[in-house]
Amino acid sequence: MLTIIGPSGASSHDGGRHPERPARIAAVMDGIADVGMVLGNELAIVAAEPASVADLERVHSAAYIEHVRALCAAGGGHLDPDTYARPDSWDAALRSAGAGVQAIGALTGGAPGVAFVATRPPGHHALPEQGMGFCLFNNVAVAASVLADEGERVLIVDWDVHHGNGTQDIFWDDPRVLYVSTHQSPLYPGTGRADEVGGPRARGLTVNVPLPPGATGDAVRRALGEVAAPVIDAFAPTWVLVSAGFDAHRADPMAELSLSAGDFALLARDVAAFTPGDGRLIAFLEGGYDLDALRRSVTSSLAAWSAADVNEWSEGEEITEGGPGSGAVLEALAVRERALA
Repeated sequence: MLTIIGPSGASSHDGGRHPERPARIAAVMDGIADVGMVLGNELAIVAAEPASVADLERVHSAAYIEHVRALCAAGGGHLDPDTYARPDSWDAALRSAGAGVQAIGALTGGAPGVAFVATRPPGHHALPEQGMGFCLFNNVAVAASVLADEGERVLIVDWDVHHGNGTQDIFWDDPRVLYVSTHQSPLYPGTGRADEVGGPRARGLTVNVPLPPGATGDAVRRALGEVAAPVIDAFAPTWVLVSAGFDAHRADPMAELSLSAGDFALLARDVAAFTPGDGRLIAFLEGGYDLDALRRSVTSSLAAWSAADVNEWSEGEEITEGGPGSGAVLEALAVRERALA
């Protein structure tokens, strides 16, 4: 069973000629419709509901939340040079942050399978007191905090091409949450070195594998299998959340990794193997700015999570191999081991 929470942001929070635009949700929903032709009654779409301020305060300061609300109420503006707000951005951001909490309720309420949060704005760059990198509130962090406060052990896998500095910062010293990120380096926001391994109470529970431009899908899968998997096994998560950015696709204009839609299908299957059982996996839309690549990557990932025929939906995009990333994975492992010694 595949539960879609959304769509939200398909006609709101519009920054004009900005890469993080409403058309992204239309592309995502087209991808969902593609795989939905196979799933039939195994696909459910549920409208996103807004987060409560109390849930936002799990990861953001009251002062920052009020700043975003007041900025939107005053007609909008910018949180940083890249991150805008409009009068309707407050509602869009609340729904994007609330959708993950809603997904938890859907899965724990008896819906088996996987939930996918098809909303915008994205979230993984948002810090406790600062929106940045197109993100207003940290959607995946809000959901992870809800689960952690309920006694769960939460794994966050972030395969967006940009490092999720906000998520790392929020859970840096929290032993209830394991954060794993593969990302291009050097690239915005400049964080995510392999020697960033967590605070004193959560030492080793931040796992970063920076990859060079041109890295292919085999390097990302190797990073998960060789660097992250032993840490994940020892952590024994009870829930898995995915910051599913699709801007590592080779067609994306915002970065220079070389993944295909087929690679995202394999990544989805690899991440699903970390879950302790059915109904404990939620994916959150993050980046992805080439609309056609976004559509195809969403379709292939959801097909993998739904046990559909992945090859049918990767549209001929072969698995990518042989790029310059393998050496970077080994280097990241060595740097991490030295940092933890």
